[in-house]
Amino acid sequence: MSVVERELEATARVERPWMDPRDLWTEALAGVLARPVRSALTTLGTVLGITTLVITIGVASTAGNQIVGRFDALTATSVTVTVPEPLPGAEDAGPLVPWSGTDAVARLAGVESVAALADSDATDSVLVRANDVSAPGDLSGQTLAVVAASAGLPAAVHGRMTAGRFYDAGDIARRDHVVVLGDQAAQLLGIKRVEDAPAVFFRGQSYTVIGILGGIRREARLSTAVLVPPTTAADRIGLRNITRVLVNTALGAAKQVARQAPIALAPGHQDSLAVVAPPDLSKARAGVRNDANSLFLVLGLVSLVVGAIGIANVTLVTVMERIGEIGLRRSLGASRRQVAGQFLLESTTIGLLGGVVGAALGIAVVVCVAVFKEWTPVLDLRLALGAPLAGALVGLLAGLYPSLRAARMEPVDALRAPS
Repeated sequence: MSVVERELEATARVERPWMDPRDLWTEALAGVLARPVRSALTTLGTVLGITTLVITIGVASTAGNQIVGRFDALTATSVTVTVPEPLPGAEDAGPLVPWSGTDAVARLAGVESVAALADSDATDSVLVRANDVSAPGDLSGQTLAVVAASAGLPAAVHGRMTAGRFYDAGDIARRDHVVVLGDQAAQLLGIKRVEDAPAVFFRGQSYTVIGILGGIRREARLSTAVLVPPTTAADRIGLRNITRVLVNTALGAAKQVARQAPIALAPGHQDSLAVVAPPDLSKARAGVRNDANSLFLVLGLVSLVVGAIGIANVTLVTVMERIGEIGLRRSLGASRRQVAGQFLLESTTIGLLGGVVGAALGIAVVVCVAVFKEWTPVLDLRLALGAPLAGALVGLLAGLYPSLRAARMEPVDALRAPS
C-alpha cells in the first residue's frame, strides 16, 4: 500500500466534524441544479403521480357533492304515502283517505307541496282518441293511462304547464268535463295547443283539454297520462279512492313529515298506510364519495410508484457518475452520514418539487372541470398541503438505497474508480 493510500485511510478514520444543515442543503440543491434537464425529467414522474391523486380525489369529491346535491333536491325531499285498496264490503264506510286529507298534510311543518293520485288496473290502459270519428287507417287513438289527481299535482311532480292551465278548485267543484294531458301524451295525440279547446274521447265520453303538463321530474309516468279532476273521475270512470299521496318537503324535514303524514291523512288508521321516506343522506354522501375515490385512487398510486422508481434510478445513476466526488469528500473529512444525507436530500428535494407542481396542476384541473360542468369545486385543504409532503416522502423513500450505496463507498476505492 502506498504512502498516499495509508494517509487517506488514516484521514478516513479521523472523527468528522458536524456539518451545518444549511451547507448540506446548499450542496444538495447544487446537485439538483447541476443537471436541470435530468432533474426536471425525474421530477415529472412525481408530478404526474401527485397530479393524478389530486385530480382523482378532488374531482371525485366535487362530483360526489354534485350527485348528493341532486339527490337532496329530488329524492331527499320526496315522501310517498301509499293507500291500500278498501277491503271487499268496506266501500260503503267511505274512503280511508279523503281527497280533502291533502289539506291537512299541507299544513304540516316542512311541507312544500302535496298532491293525491288515484289510478287502477282498469284505467292503466285506456284507448284515448283525439276525435270521435273512426275512419279506416286512423291512427289518432293511443292507449294511455287515465289518472285522477288533485289540483296541487304540478308542484308535487316538479312540473310546469307548457300550454294552458291546470284545473283548479272551481273545476273540481263544478265537476267539469276537463282534462290535462302529460306532454308526451299530448304529442302522441297530436295536440300542441289548447287555445281552440281541443277534445279527447275515451270510453264513449268527451273531455275538453285545458292544459299540457311538461317537465315532470317526479312520477315520470304521468307524462304519458290523461289527468282528470277527482270529482269527474269518480262520476265518469269510477276512480274514487286515493292510491298514493305525493309530498315534497324542505331539506331535513322528510323524516318528520313521513311520521306525521299518515296521521294527518287517516287519523286512527295511520298504521294501514305505507310510507316511503328518503334514506339517510350522510350515508349516501359517504357512499358516493368513497365509491368514486376508490375507483380511481389506484391510478394515482401507480403513477407515484412509477415516479419513485424514476427518482431511485436517476439518483443511483448520479451516485455512479459522482464516485470521484464522493471519494474526494470522504478523504477531506465528510462522514458516511453526511454523504448519505446529501444524496437523500437531493432525492427528497426532487420529490418535494414534484409534489408542489403536481398539487398546483391537480387543483387547477379540478377547478377547470368544476367550472366547465357548472359545479361547485370541493377542495380539501389537507389535500393541498399534504400533496407536497407526499411527494417529498416518495423522494425520500426512493433515495434510500442510492444514498446508502454512496455512503458505503470507501475513499480509496472511490478515488481509484474511473471517472
